[in-house]
Amino acid sequence: MTKHAVPTHGTNAPQPVRNLRDWLDHLAAHDRLAVLKSNIGLKFEVAAHAKRLDGLRATFFPRPGGHSIPVVSGLISDRGWMAEAMGVEPSAMLARFQEAASRPTPWLEVKSAPAQEVTHRAPLDLAKILPLPTHNEHDGGPYIAAGIMIVRNPRTGRQNVSIHRCQLTGPNRLGVLVLPRHTFTFHRMAEEAGEPLDAAIVIGVDPLTLLASQAIVPIDHDELEIAGSLQGRPLPVVKCLNSEIRVPAEAEIVIEGHFLPGVREPEGPFGEFPQTYGTRSDREVMEVVAVTHRKDAIFHTMVGGGLEHLLLGAIPKEATLLTHLRRNFPNVIDVHLSPGGTMRFHLFVKMKKTQEGQGKNVILGAFAGSFDLKHVIVVDEDVDIHNPSEVEWAVATRFQADRDLVIVPESQGSKLDPSNRDGVGAKMGIDATKPLAAQEMVFKRIRVPGEEAIDVDGILKHSASADWRGALKG
Repeated sequence: MTKHAVPTHGTNAPQPVRNLRDWLDHLAAHDRLAVLKSNIGLKFEVAAHAKRLDGLRATFFPRPGGHSIPVVSGLISDRGWMAEAMGVEPSAMLARFQEAASRPTPWLEVKSAPAQEVTHRAPLDLAKILPLPTHNEHDGGPYIAAGIMIVRNPRTGRQNVSIHRCQLTGPNRLGVLVLPRHTFTFHRMAEEAGEPLDAAIVIGVDPLTLLASQAIVPIDHDELEIAGSLQGRPLPVVKCLNSEIRVPAEAEIVIEGHFLPGVREPEGPFGEFPQTYGTRSDREVMEVVAVTHRKDAIFHTMVGGGLEHLLLGAIPKEATLLTHLRRNFPNVIDVHLSPGGTMRFHLFVKMKKTQEGQGKNVILGAFAGSFDLKHVIVVDEDVDIHNPSEVEWAVATRFQADRDLVIVPESQGSKLDPSNRDGVGAKMGIDATKPLAAQEMVFKRIRVPGEEAIDVDGILKHSASADWRGALKG
């Protein structure tokens, strides 16, 4: 394998990335990794640098706050980067993710792993062992923001993988926001039996394992098997030291512990994906019993509301919504969760309209596919839904509020939307498609013949110091 390249595994075709270190090599080789100076502060300073370079460069911080373990952020803050990590073109990314989710690959257990080269046991002080950053001005304290949490169904033993914000609240204690999904269900099962729920937080995995953790799949589907499918191999895993949980063997850091039954303690505030604060409240508590890591471990963090955070949630949701809509509307071409809508609340849908009223049905279908959605805009196939100016143009020229607006009052939304009432609010759909019976020239877009063939880069390169006065004489 050539140094500083995504591994090709014996073929000239691009191949999926398989661990964090190969991905860092790839970013560095393509001038997408900024290595910052040593000793940048863990409180606000790491996040400030990462946020300023968001979408431009991933950031690597040697000895942050004097800590021996470096911090990295912004690993996948661009859609094109994520496609490269998969080894596909951006246009094929959603289909590749859904293929992996529908055809999981069982993991492969190994006896020893880089993730367990160094072991820390009680008494533990997480702030000394790990470089835990504080991101935003009013965050409740240092957070683990990019760790994948793995728990097991107490009845079936099947694993669940997800990401939760985890605040350091004591030397070996974490306050965890557990929303009503699969981890929540497993925790309640254990709590009803009066038992702790074993958990592991894995920090420093490859981009595809991070992405797989956000897959929208039924309960008792182990997302590590989706990660294996994305990587094109059974994912190597190793058994935790203190539980039956299996974790990615090539990870950088593993935090082992358990949720305490019947215990709730204050957690928050925390800067969340809507770029507002998630509130402080009594949350579930994880007690840490061991930490393992590589000898030269790397700590990954995500700044809340940054592109890395948003894309991780957006791509699996887009893939799921596209599949969901196409079941009833095969003429839906593409979907996009827009950055301006925090890649959760605003969905753009491109379709080839074949019947009047179809746009409104697609809007309602989208709302049924994800309760997080707040606004849905449906446009024709000639509109680039990845360009917000194009979508806005379609609304400006093809939409009339008295005819094309859909409002659904008092419906379930995201509890992290600060404008609604404890997760209840209104939804709005905009059908910005052309009427099928309209005369062709009414909505026809203007076009200058030959425009697409103009070499803009070449013109700019040769006219940087243009002498217009000389041109008058010439």
